[in-house]
Amino acid sequence: MNEVSYVVVFPTIFSKNKISRLISNIKKILKIKNQKFSSVKRDGDVILVDAHDPVFASTAINLLFGIEKIAIARKTINDFQDLVSEITSIGGNLLLKGEKFLVKVEGISKGFVTKDVEIAATSSIIEKKSSLGAHPGTDEKFDKLLYSYLTKNNAYVCIFLDEGKGGIPYEFENQETICAIYDEISAVSCYEAIKQGCNVKIIVCYRQTSELMNLAKMINQIIPRLLQENIELEFLHLKIGTNGIKNYLIYINSILETLTRYSSNRVSLGLSPLIFSSSFIENSITYVLGKKKIPILPLSGVDANLFEDAKEIGLERNFNRMEKTIAIPSKEIPPFSEKGVDEAIQKKKTIKVKIGPNNVHDILDSLENH
Repeated sequence: MNEVSYVVVFPTIFSKNKISRLISNIKKILKIKNQKFSSVKRDGDVILVDAHDPVFASTAINLLFGIEKIAIARKTINDFQDLVSEITSIGGNLLLKGEKFLVKVEGISKGFVTKDVEIAATSSIIEKKSSLGAHPGTDEKFDKLLYSYLTKNNAYVCIFLDEGKGGIPYEFENQETICAIYDEISAVSCYEAIKQGCNVKIIVCYRQTSELMNLAKMINQIIPRLLQENIELEFLHLKIGTNGIKNYLIYINSILETLTRYSSNRVSLGLSPLIFSSSFIENSITYVLGKKKIPILPLSGVDANLFEDAKEIGLERNFNRMEKTIAIPSKEIPPFSEKGVDEAIQKKKTIKVKIGPNNVHDILDSLENH
């Protein structure tokens, strides 16, 4: 048995024609996270990563978009007997006493049917691991999935299997998209823009300094996905009232005007039809088009997944605030604060953050010392 463990990356269906970009992103994230690797290469529909530490490497890689699932697996040849033997040995060792298990084999079989491998491996595990009292489960009910995937010549028997983040590889859209983070909804919108392959430039807007800690925590969950070791962030203080819906909408329109002042041709709007009225969104789109920019709405097709993405970037504790935002009536379209925008741009603070474990403190310290 080959004792070397590999990281096996399964691209999403939308990434299968973008695998070269995904391979490039995997190499970048491993280098940023100081994870040594010997090779990253394609094997059929999956990507095989020969990393020095597969556990830490898989954790780093799973920050990326464009991945359906990711596994730590042992490699063997695509042969019926070898595969059954590997699943029995590796899968059997993963089982705990009395667990229900399910053997699942997918991919390209050579001279046999994958279902036959599943049956043979299940029987072999029951026979050789009888002392455990482990027994087969069903597709609907099992304690442990023993998953294997077959390529043309190889088979990968998984030791560990985890869900990916979906989406498509970052920077597939090469044009820069300007994106503002100023509250929970805008943070999720920025996350979605990255998930949809946009190459984003982030600016951060705030109304009072007490917001900075919360904003720094949101940014900390997003910037590791930008595949840069050093991130440049711009902070703009928009002096607009913090009370009432009208001030909130003035704030959003002021941020929109701020975004159009940048050279980026694509402007990401943190607006969702689930939250804002169609007239408010249409007005924003028209305004951006009038500035000869392209409006991007990452949240246009997102429904309840809004909360799933919020949870993914650590905003579970902010659900109550998000729900209040979702309840706002937004038929009124107030003007932006032109004076406030001009002053914010003139006095903006630009900081550089080296991606690491202390990003939140580094951001706040840099702002204080600016």
